[in-house]
Amino acid sequence: MSRAPRSVPSRARRNKVLKAAKGFRGRRKSNITTANAAVDRSLQHNYIGRKEKKRNFRALWIQRINAAVREHGLTYSRFIAGLAKAKIDIDRKVLSDLAIHEPQAFKALVEQASKA
Repeated sequence: MSRAPRSVPSRARRNKVLKAAKGFRGRRKSNITTANAAVDRSLQHNYIGRKEKKRNFRALWIQRINAAVREHGLTYSRFIAGLAKAKIDIDRKVLSDLAIHEPQAFKALVEQASKA
């Protein structure tokens, strides 16, 4: 049986890691052992960052809604509770967008929430 050359897949694997390590400092970009560790860690940070991004945006929307609601003399928690009682189901992303781009529509929502 003929011998299968292993250099091609090995080189491809190394090149894939080194390409991912492009832009790293020192040996981490050129030495395959340190590059492997650095790339593994960077992929973990990427995964965590994708989750954090969602948290950060939700926090930003809540801050924007809070600022907009306070202009109408209400607090964020009372506003959200009022929306729930009035059976208005709008997510925070849309509420934030309304507060910025459609102040009249947002004011109508605030009035409905304060009545409830």
